[in-house]
Amino acid sequence: MTAYAQPQPEQRSRVQRPEPQGRPRLGVAVITMGNRPRELEALLRSVAEQDVRPTRVVVVGNGTPLPEFPATLPPVTKVELDENLGVTGGRNAALDALLAHGDVDVVIDLDDDGLLVGRDVFGRIQDLMAHDQGLGVLSFRIADETGHTQRRHVPRLRSRDPMRGGLTTTFLGGGHALRTRMLEETGDWPDEFFFAHEETDLAWRALDAGWKVRYAPELLLQHPRTSPARHAIYYRMTARNRVWLARRNLPLPLIPVYLGTWTLLTLLRTRSLVGLRAWAGGFAEGVQTPCGERRPMRWRTVWRMTRLGRPPVI
Repeated sequence: MTAYAQPQPEQRSRVQRPEPQGRPRLGVAVITMGNRPRELEALLRSVAEQDVRPTRVVVVGNGTPLPEFPATLPPVTKVELDENLGVTGGRNAALDALLAHGDVDVVIDLDDDGLLVGRDVFGRIQDLMAHDQGLGVLSFRIADETGHTQRRHVPRLRSRDPMRGGLTTTFLGGGHALRTRMLEETGDWPDEFFFAHEETDLAWRALDAGWKVRYAPELLLQHPRTSPARHAIYYRMTARNRVWLARRNLPLPLIPVYLGTWTLLTLLRTRSLVGLRAWAGGFAEGVQTPCGERRPMRWRTVWRMTRLGRPPVI
């Protein structure tokens, strides 16, 4: 198989067709670095056991060749990237493969070490998307093997209850569903980000375009308990992308407020001097380097996010 070279946005060729009435057609996207083969196979088996069969399943090898999958699994479209393009580049490559034929209405992104425990997850997604045509993003509940959900996996402020669903201003990267009609308006994942805050960037663009983002705890993805700081470049990427997020999306008066708030919180929370130095370097990089297209949200979107409980200053 030839390696997949990621096209530039203007080169992407996708067949756009109207979403059919009734239950939307599903596509599944998984990106992997090749270091979790057993978990990936288990995830694909849980996809095969769902009550609704997806139209397409795409697995992206992010800078790695992909193995041969057992014949007992559903047909998988393989995409092998020459280099690791990060979460954002890998997901955009998956979108290109999923949307090339015009037969996918909802894209489901799943972490390669996740697992769909229930067999009705895809059916629930279809029901929720069909019931509310203004729903652009569905965020899963993520829980470990014991059923515990980490606080950072609850996408709302002042809520420790992972079973409390509803409209939110962001969503979880490990498991979510995106309506393709929304992506036509918002654009794809921000390639520049690589990883960290890419979900918030897309969510803010979706909200500004009038779409809803909903946290649906009944959509469960089992995922090992982890810390984001396990990645060596976590502090730098978090700081850089936080600056880029503000520069790309916020009205000018809110940029210093947002960044000032997060600087204060970082100083209060971070106990590692090495981490703080990396964070400061990333912050400087975010100020000095290009961040992609700037499309500041409207003030009515700021007010909408405030009413949802999370104004874009924290």
